[in-house]
Amino acid sequence: MINQVKTAALLALLSGLLITISYWVIGGSTGVIVGIVIAAVTNLFSWYQSDKIALAAYRAQPVSPQAAPGLYAMVERLSQRANLPMPSIYIVPSQNPNAFATGRDPQHSAVAVTEGILQILPEDELEGVIAHELTHIANRDTLTQAVAATIAGAISFLAQMLSYGLWFSPYSRDDRNGPNPLGLLLTVILAPIAATVIQLAISRTREFAADAGSARITGNPRALARALQRLDATARQIPLNANPAFEPLLITNAFSGQFMSSLFSSHPPTEARVEALLRLEQEQNSPQRVF
Repeated sequence: MINQVKTAALLALLSGLLITISYWVIGGSTGVIVGIVIAAVTNLFSWYQSDKIALAAYRAQPVSPQAAPGLYAMVERLSQRANLPMPSIYIVPSQNPNAFATGRDPQHSAVAVTEGILQILPEDELEGVIAHELTHIANRDTLTQAVAATIAGAISFLAQMLSYGLWFSPYSRDDRNGPNPLGLLLTVILAPIAATVIQLAISRTREFAADAGSARITGNPRALARALQRLDATARQIPLNANPAFEPLLITNAFSGQFMSSLFSSHPPTEARVEALLRLEQEQNSPQRVF
């Protein structure tokens, strides 16, 4: 419940930021109305098209049960444990070991894994990763992240429009009734950064819950902990080229630089996630007291 409230508040902040920058670009009540319309349209668009956009961004290809029987059987088995409909399965042609889920609800969902993750993870660790992604589907995180990515993209686009306006139509010092040029400049610089930070905060609030959900589905928190450590060590060496707006969908960060990965990380630190999973393992293995 706390995560849901926090996510709703962060999405509201994103929408408010979008309306504010629309006000700066267009001005007056018209700008506010246009901002509200843009926010509504982007939310509606991401609702119906988020899965297609994310899959296309990573060049994911659908896979049949005949082409990948082991993967298909694993996803089917874990979906039944999670009481979820069978999602579509995709493979991303990349050696970067990663995975993600997408879709607006469990009935319209997909799980995608890279060729790299299939090569380096043993079966129990891959199960932990798949169960993590299925938890995102069950919690509707895939829709939330898609909406956040779409709104953040709209904010960046409007900020770029505003920067063009500042460049080609500079404001005069005598224009006392016009917008403050310094305020406009700060909006151009800070709005995309704020949108990115809010988007990443939304993603971070969901990762620990998805890790815990994976532990419940598989009954093996340590397997996912080992997988996260292995993925974190390997993913830094092999970049996964795609639109950065969709990085929060991935199970681990795709940034290769240490500084950038810590500053604009879409996920909590791997060490913190591993510690949380090991605590869950201790709780699962601790004897129940009888009173």
